[in-house]
Parts: sequence; structure tokens; C-alpha cells
Amino acid sequence: MYQIRRHRLGLRNALLVAIWMGVAPTGAAADIYRYVDRNGVEHYTNVPSRGRRYQLVVRGSRSSRRLGGRGKRRRAPDPGRLTRYDAHIREAARLYSLPAPFIRAVMRVESNFYRDAVSHKGAMGLMQLMPATATAMGVVDPFEPRQNVLGGARFLRVLANQFQGDLVLTIAAYNAGHGAVRKYGGVPPYRETRRYVRRVLEHYYKYRAAPDDAHTTSRSSGPG
Repeated sequence: MYQIRRHRLGLRNALLVAIWMGVAPTGAAADIYRYVDRNGVEHYTNVPSRGRRYQLVVRGSRSSRRLGGRGKRRRAPDPGRLTRYDAHIREAARLYSLPAPFIRAVMRVESNFYRDAVSHKGAMGLMQLMPATATAMGVVDPFEPRQNVLGGARFLRVLANQFQGDLVLTIAAYNAGHGAVRKYGGVPPYRETRRYVRRVLEHYYKYRAAPDDAHTTSRSSGPG
């Protein structure tokens, strides 16, 4: 049985987010659809509703990168991705008063720094935002790196505020939903979530202990 050290994320200068929403998965399909409303605003979803004209933009059976499971696509080597989004990470860290190594660790486990990653549940982009979460966090295009990173960091700040800055509970809620964390009074007893928390913390401690540019030495072809 592994043990997790408890840390708290600083709440000073934290953005007080007025909206709150659930993050339970809304479907298992990886197909992603786009809808443009009358004001020209783009909306993304993996569960298109009737009465609206949706455009299929990602087909899960061919275009998705299924994280940690079968059906994973082969990718050309791209070591540059490990530092390509550093500016966005630093910006998000300043804006939402989060440690940059923490944001980087979540991104590493979620997508391994692949901007076009799509999970089997329909989570999208670098921070693997579900369609409802992306919309709530003001993300118009979840595959645009800056929007995705800022949206994911904003959501992490929402969760950190909800759990009084508890790092472990924030990570668990990002994976399993805040409702599950509250239901069990801590990290839910889900194998996936416990493994997720452990992996994020491992990368966080590694990035935090390393020099600013040392994260470039952590190379991996997949999130496994």
C-alpha cells in the first residue's frame, strides 16, 4: 500500500471562481463534434444533441489517441513537445497561483504533451478537458494549446479552492470528479484514480526538484 504525502496549494491571489459544475464523464465515445451558434461561438461535445447542426471534427476510431490502452496510434518522434508549451504553463501558473511543476505534471500524465490527444471518454487536448469542462472554463477550441492549458489550470484552481488547497484531493478530483472525492471523504477507492494520483505526484516531485530546464530530460514515447 503506497503512502501519499499531503501538500497544499497556495491560495494567495487565487481566482475566486463563481461557477461550479460536475465532471462526471458524459459518454464513452471518442468522437468529437463542433457546433457554431448564432453568435459565431464554437462549442465542442462528444454527445451531440438533436436540433443542432454538428460537424464531426475528431473520429475516435481513427483519430483519437487512446491513453493507456489498446488502439494507441504510432507517432513520429517529437521531443520538442516536451518544452513547446512552457510559456503557456508559466502563464497559467502566474494567472491561477499554481506551481508550474504541478501543471506540467498533470499535463504529462494526461496527454504526455500531445496537443491532439483524445481519450476514450472524449477528453481533449493537453490537459484532457471533457467538453462540459472546457465550456465551463471558457475554452472555445480545446485543441488550441494555450486555451487548453489555461482552461485546465483554471479548473485545477477551482478544485484547489473547493478542497482548501489540498494537493492530493485536487488531483483526485481532476480525475474522478469533485463529487466522488466528497462522497468518499478523500481519494476514491478507484484503481485508476489512485494510480493517477500517484503518477501525478511522482512527476510533480521530480519537476519541482529539478532545475527549470531539467524537465526536458524526462522523455517518453507514451504516457504509460
